Amino acid sequence: MPKSTAQTDKRRSLGAWGERLAAARLATAGYSIVARGWRCRYGEMDIIATDRDTLVFCEVRTRRGNARGSAEESITPTKATRLAQLALHYLLEREEAGDPWLGAYRIDVVAITLDAAGNLELFNHLESAIGDI
Repeated sequence: MPKSTAQTDKRRSLGAWGERLAAARLATAGYSIVARGWRCRYGEMDIIATDRDTLVFCEVRTRRGNARGSAEESITPTKATRLAQLALHYLLEREEAGDPWLGAYRIDVVAITLDAAGNLELFNHLESAIGDI
């Protein structure tokens, strides 16, 4: 059964809230936010930031409860491959624009879980969650 527009809007709103929380927490931790919602033909990267001399591509997963698995578990091998493609495409675009990234880079995952009442239950920042890109 297809999802209703109200369900889709609610899910998008939750995702946008999680991305704002993640960006704020990363900034508080000393990261510099380079881009949010960067898009290309392969999809969207939620947050691109720098952590000192490292470029960080960050996927944010926000869930209400664990009925459908944890936020961390929602990163499937297919999603991990897509994130790696996005990161490489971003790096290629920079190179083609004459601004290549010469430092280290990694893909992180921020997993956010809310309880049934909508209160923050878990904020888990997994550095280098997607390896070998």
